[in-house]
Amino acid sequence: MRRAGPIITVLLAIVVIWYAGAIAMNAPWQNTLNTRANLTDVPFTDFALQTWAQDRPVLPAPHQVVGEIWNATVALELTSKRSLAYHGWITLSSTLLGFVLGTALGVVLAVFIVHNEAANRSLMPWIIASQTIPILAIAPMVVVGLGSVGITGTVPRALISMYLSFFPVVVGMVKGLRSPESIQLDLLHTYDASPWQTFWKLRWPAAMPILFASMKVGIAISLVGAVVSELSNAAGGGLGVRLLTGSYNGQTIQIWAALFIAAALAAILVMIVGVAERMVNARMGVRPA
Repeated sequence: MRRAGPIITVLLAIVVIWYAGAIAMNAPWQNTLNTRANLTDVPFTDFALQTWAQDRPVLPAPHQVVGEIWNATVALELTSKRSLAYHGWITLSSTLLGFVLGTALGVVLAVFIVHNEAANRSLMPWIIASQTIPILAIAPMVVVGLGSVGITGTVPRALISMYLSFFPVVVGMVKGLRSPESIQLDLLHTYDASPWQTFWKLRWPAAMPILFASMKVGIAISLVGAVVSELSNAAGGGLGVRLLTGSYNGQTIQIWAALFIAAALAAILVMIVGVAERMVNARMGVRPA
């Protein structure tokens, strides 16, 4: 209970600020509606309830977002194209495939860079430079370009997720693989350990903490890549499409519901990586902190 207390306090503060912000941001339009309906001298309590019940508010109230999530998930068939669960699965599949590909690419590149100085000098600058290109510029080119040759669906979106997720993995793994001290490397050299034995018994275990930390960042940003890629192909579905259609139609409640589903998916995926980290640490004999 002591641990939950601060979290609950912060959540309550956020909800209170959110409701207050909804009143302030929705008030101008509500004043216009009341003027058109010849309603004057509306009590503040009634006015606040009115701002929290608008069909297309500037800032939806928390209960409106929760209601939309309920109506778009539990109250609909999972296969319905109006269901957030349906669109969430499309985004999740692209995220997971892109994350797996990005993690594998990042690990392979890191191993190559650590064991090859030429690769370190030639690849690392380009890897860093690749992240300076806005993802909003790359996503349409990838989706449209692959679509022109018949590659559609999950693969183009997964490639965008891979593009974002490989970077934290490769940078983290390079640092992790180089983390063993010289005295440790010299000791294995004294024992006549082969480069493979040095890698597997020293470098790889030393890199595990940084790898999982990088994977937590990678899987979260992989979801961002999947959502952004969906903005370029409205016919493919996904949470990005729900955000886009909500923006076009002024459905702010729909936008916020999709955002919360995306945030929940990211949080769950990060927690799953955390569980995997604890399992690997236990397997390797690492004492829990």
